[in-house]
Order: sequence, then structure tokens, then C-alpha cells
Amino acid sequence: MKWDRSAWERGRVLAGLAVVTAGLVAFHRVVPNSVGHLGSLLEQFLPWLGLVVVVLLVLALLVLALLRRSAIALVALLLPVAAWTYLCGGLLLPGAAPGAHDLVVVQHNVSDENADPAGTARSLADAGPDLIALEELVPKALPVYEKTLAPRYPYHAVRGTVGLWSKHPLTGSRSVDIKPSGITESWERGLRAVARTPRGEIAVYVAHLPSVRIGASGLGSTRRDESAGMLGRAVAAEKLKPVILMGDLNSTVDDRGLAPLTSRMNTARRGFAFSFPAAFPVARIDQVLARSATVTDIRTLPATGSDHRPVAARIALGRPVE
Repeated sequence: MKWDRSAWERGRVLAGLAVVTAGLVAFHRVVPNSVGHLGSLLEQFLPWLGLVVVVLLVLALLVLALLRRSAIALVALLLPVAAWTYLCGGLLLPGAAPGAHDLVVVQHNVSDENADPAGTARSLADAGPDLIALEELVPKALPVYEKTLAPRYPYHAVRGTVGLWSKHPLTGSRSVDIKPSGITESWERGLRAVARTPRGEIAVYVAHLPSVRIGASGLGSTRRDESAGMLGRAVAAEKLKPVILMGDLNSTVDDRGLAPLTSRMNTARRGFAFSFPAAFPVARIDQVLARSATVTDIRTLPATGSDHRPVAARIALGRPVE
């Protein structure tokens, strides 16, 4: 195909669209949160912005560019592809080698409406984790989880509606105050315990941050953000170096609302592990983060009776990802 000078002058609208899309992916932090938390809303679905919008845009631009022989459009369409690959491409990589971890943990919001807590507990235990974190534990279902998990997980701690089950001894169990202002009813959704593992003591946190709502005014995340700040300060004050945080954080790790946590801890950059909603997961809002340890990879487990899917993560203590 032969290009003439005008080939670099045609397709400027298409090129502009490609540049704007690339900018949203690469510089999502500059989208303001002052109106409707639009920045956080964008970041909730950042992988989809890259995977869906960029693919469709590339296909459309490629066809139109070839038909119009627009060199500038062909060059510009590479920008959103490069931006998405840089930001999210690592999630497509395979997990770390099987021996490159010390612990396996499972995080699951079991749902307060789960009709099969026993089946849910068995499914989680069958994944063989060292630690299991659960949220939305209700009084009626709690004895079922305790009885079903006890044979393989003899140690556990529960505070309010969150709980931790472990193969290793647990000590120092206590509540963590992450209750945002304005909530007057009983609300206990955070706990901290120390797991005595073969590799030493690890501070383990389990948390369930407030839900967010998407409405005409944007993303309602004020309480979630306040609670994340309280949890971040608790982690910062933790005296033990190795820390593992598991919980339903009601957001993706790209959301700046979780910066009090993600600025202090690392999360898996391998594996999408979308966990919500269970019927057709579009985002991972169930998270595993670590400090002085590495979350090597994360994956989704089979659906249970919950509206979330459980996630399992492998963690390496005291060494980088291989």
C-alpha cells in the first residue's frame, strides 16, 4: 500500500479518540473525584476499559484507517493498546511457580443470605488453604461454619460479622475499629489476630468495608473511603512486620479510595480473579494484600451459595516474586 502526504492528514478524529482512550487508561489518576467520585468509578472497571474499549477501538480504527489510508490513525491506535498492556497486561501472565510460596489463603464474603453454609465451608476447605477469611457471618450460620471447618481448621477467631480460620495457632485476637461516622447501629467488621506459622508470626487482618452505590450523582463511596482510612492507619501501626489483609473491600485495588491500604501493601499483579457478582463477575472487590510479604498470584474459586465468588491467593514470605 502506498502512502502519500495526505495520509498523515486524514483520520485526525479517529486518532484523537485513540489518544483520549489511552489517556483514560494511563492517566486515570487525573480524573477528578470531586464530583461524584468519577475517578473511583472509572478505576472500579479499569481492566474492562482496556480490554473491551481498546479492543473495539483498535478493530474500528484499523478497518477505517485502512479504508481511508490514514497513517496517523494507524499510529495512534497503538497508544491505547500500549497503555492497557503496561497497566493491566501483567494480569494475563501465569501465576508464580508452584513452589514459590509459603502460604495459601482464601477470602470469601459468604453472604448473610447463603442457604448452604455447610457446602460453602466444605468448598473453601477443599482448596486446602492455610487461612480462611469470611465476612457476613450471621448468628444462625456461624455454628455451621465452626462445626464444618473445625476438623481441618482447629483455630479460629470471630468478631462481629467477620471471622478467620487457621491451620496454625492464633493468638492476640481483637476487634479493629473501622466503623465510619454516621452509623449508629451495631457494626463490627474488622479483626486482627496473629498466626503462628512455621515461618514465624504473621499479623492477619480481616475486614469488610462499607458498600458503595452507583447512582445519578456518581459513586457513593464516602463511608467506604473513611473506613479504608481507619484500616490503613491500623495496618501502619502494626508492630509485626509481616501482615496479611483479607477482606471484602468493596472496591478494586486500582481505586484511589483504597490508597490508605494499597500505598502500604502489595497485591497480586497476576490473575484477574473477578469475584463480584457471582453470576457474572466483572470486578475483584474481594482482596488479599500483604506487607513484608508478596502476594504472588490470585485466582477465583468455584461459586458457592454467596453472591460473591471466593478468591485464593498464594503468598511468599520474605522474598520477591519469582
